[in-house]
Amino acid sequence: MLNMSDIMETITMIQEENLDIRTITMGISLADCADSDIDRSCAKVYDKICRKAENLVSTGEAIEKKYGIPIVNKRISVTPIAQLAGASGGNPINYALTLDKAADAVGVNFIGGYSALVHKGFSAGDRVLIDSIPEALAETNLVCSSVNIGSTRAGINMDAVRLMGHQIKKAAELTRDNQCIGAAKLVVFCNAVEDNPFMAGAFHGAGEADCVISAGVSGPGVVRSVLAKMPDDAPLHEIAEAIKKTAFKITRMGQLVGSEAAEKLGAEFGIIDLSLAPTPAIGDSVAHILEEIGLEQCGAHGTTAALAMLNDAVKKGGVMASSSVGGLSGAFIPVSEDAGMIAAARSGALSIEKLEAMTAVCSVGLDMIVIPGDTDEAVISAIIADEAAIGMINSKTTAVRVIPAIGVPEGEELNFGGLLGYGPVMKLRKESPAKMIERGGRIPAPIQSLKN
Repeated sequence: MLNMSDIMETITMIQEENLDIRTITMGISLADCADSDIDRSCAKVYDKICRKAENLVSTGEAIEKKYGIPIVNKRISVTPIAQLAGASGGNPINYALTLDKAADAVGVNFIGGYSALVHKGFSAGDRVLIDSIPEALAETNLVCSSVNIGSTRAGINMDAVRLMGHQIKKAAELTRDNQCIGAAKLVVFCNAVEDNPFMAGAFHGAGEADCVISAGVSGPGVVRSVLAKMPDDAPLHEIAEAIKKTAFKITRMGQLVGSEAAEKLGAEFGIIDLSLAPTPAIGDSVAHILEEIGLEQCGAHGTTAALAMLNDAVKKGGVMASSSVGGLSGAFIPVSEDAGMIAAARSGALSIEKLEAMTAVCSVGLDMIVIPGDTDEAVISAIIADEAAIGMINSKTTAVRVIPAIGVPEGEELNFGGLLGYGPVMKLRKESPAKMIERGGRIPAPIQSLKN
């Protein structure tokens, strides 16, 4: 039962502290759309997406109106398209164009799943899809792409790592007249999960039901507001307890919205991803939470410890609020999407090396980082390898989404608009890793993979 105090607290969170449901994402299996003829397969894909997601946006809007809870994005994730391309052959860009057309028809913000899973090697369809990614992202507006190149159980596919350094650079080059947006819609994973509702990395995993609704909740502004009201001398275990209680309340709201959306749409209820996903809006920043804990600025010594505590407390509170917590869940640190991170990067307090250290204790990885446009492809591949190693050794999901700023001088910014935000070009190390990257092969799985 909700009392008046609970209702008023939630209203304050929404109106003053940027609390929202960041996304409801419909995952759709395209397994039954496979066909030896690519045109027939694309027709099946379009028909199924339009049939399943026909009422996704209107249902989200109805729930927004009913509860007064903003649902910022309505999205779709689909079976990794490389699997369909392997069955049909042909040019996989046909699938990208079909996904874009279907997403536009049903009115969603993004569609994810132009993806390949190559952590242990390339199978039919994988290589041709990866080769097509830059062009596919340049020719579509709503399609997002991801490639999983490693896992704790399989190790790291360094041939795929080398290839993705090239594809990221090419995706930026093909969209240089549009803020290099192609690279902002491409994520390279280690230990990718099957039930992630967040873009650009969402795809519908093989173990999922035919049609699933998952929700991604966000509330960094709420957490910061709670901490701002605590005494300056409050011990850290009390700070962690306050974060945990706040995450519980946020997650309960997500559970309500996600389960009701699934019921109305006749879909399975999947998971609540309780990640604290920031925006460029003032007061909606993970970096500002860390500063509220006691750092002069995000990036200072102590940042990794503060982020570890935040991430753990968010997960503990969320697990108590829902039996269906999944996805990535924790605290995201996308530089261009977080006002505090942007400020720290501009001032020099936050370096890519510090960001890499932070990814060992938070959700995902090096996210939405603008890098110099003349960065060598081998350096991009090495960044991917470093991040994948953190994920592989620590049995966690890590990812890289970097945007080479083609033709943009160091010190200037790319501006993507909306939730993707804007970010300064960050410096990278100049020493070359090319010899290591050119070796290819595979980094073997670590000893902790032998758990059976």
